[in-house]
Amino acid sequence: MRSNKIEHVIAFARKELENEKSGHDFKHVQRVANYAKMIVEGDQLSVDSFVVQASAYLHDVIDDKVVEDVASKVKEVEALLSGLEVSEGQMKDILHSIQNMSYSKGLTDDAEPLSLAGKIVQDADRLEAVGAMGILRTAYYGGGHGHPIYDEEIKPKTFTSKAEYRQGSTVINHFYEKLFLLPDKMNTTYARNLAFERKQFMEQFLDQFYAEWHV
Repeated sequence: MRSNKIEHVIAFARKELENEKSGHDFKHVQRVANYAKMIVEGDQLSVDSFVVQASAYLHDVIDDKVVEDVASKVKEVEALLSGLEVSEGQMKDILHSIQNMSYSKGLTDDAEPLSLAGKIVQDADRLEAVGAMGILRTAYYGGGHGHPIYDEEIKPKTFTSKAEYRQGSTVINHFYEKLFLLPDKMNTTYARNLAFERKQFMEQFLDQFYAEWHV
């Protein structure tokens, strides 16, 4: 079992997320894990690859957008890692990363600092929120939660708490409230460069959207 630790983590994540319908499904965490590898290789970072990959696959398993009882799910993740005989240091890093890497966690001044592994996975997750995939996931999540596509009377907000952020406003506002802010918030050079390229694509998309909206 110990020689196949990451395979067991992946199997656990697949079981938990394969039927998820909020845009935080297994395919999403799989892409995050792949982005994390690209960041490590692109910036030539020295980091525990198991911690990075495990954090990538597990980060949405304990997300309150996905599960109702977060504390219980955290205990399940702890049991999984303990059963795989993961070291205390690795377990601490993984659990801290997946509980503190979300965008909403960073809205307040008392946000917990992340380890290098946590910063890599945070960037990888944020790359999923920009570009074509970011556009689709934003529309998919917004529609599923009853957010209007666009309303000229509803202006973009500056959120200062998780509660405010989760209320949302409109799908289009989300570009200004979060997506366009992400490139400047990236921790790594590789992710920052890719995010700014994708920001340009999103800006072009909005130009076309406004042209069609105001027919």
